[in-house]
Amino acid sequence: MLRIFEYANLDAVEDEGLLELELPYDLRKKSRVRTQTVCGREAGLFLERGNVLKAGDLLKAESGELLRIVAAEEEVSTITSENSLLLLKAAYHLGNRHVPLQICRNDQQNWLRYQRDYVLDDMVSKLGLVVKHEMASFHPESGAYHQGGHDKHHHDDEHSGHTHHHG
Repeated sequence: MLRIFEYANLDAVEDEGLLELELPYDLRKKSRVRTQTVCGREAGLFLERGNVLKAGDLLKAESGELLRIVAAEEEVSTITSENSLLLLKAAYHLGNRHVPLQICRNDQQNWLRYQRDYVLDDMVSKLGLVVKHEMASFHPESGAYHQGGHDKHHHDDEHSGHTHHHG
């Protein structure tokens, strides 16, 4: 089993030879996880508590192998509206419930995304927003008080065509 205790502090790494750990958000926020790489090798994470793994993060196994984190697709609810005030109200109400929330705002689209939950879907619908259920990678904001505890941070998991904003 690959035993992983640390982040890799490398500026540029070739993709060749990298192992990949594809994890949903609920596993990326845990510091102790038993899992396996995309190619099927057993891996155990023994990381410092309090950090959330982000897509593109690099880890180093004690045996020297490098691993790249990939955000797995998972069931999410994505809400959109042409009405910015409605989106702001939804963000307020979801934040008031401490719901991990991904926020996208750019020239092409504005949306909020959270892990699928029928109670939250109902609340957001009652605000007048459209809820779309889909499979997508989930990259919630890290929060104002958590600016990440490791040095290097990469974002090459933008395969869905959305622009992701991370805190």
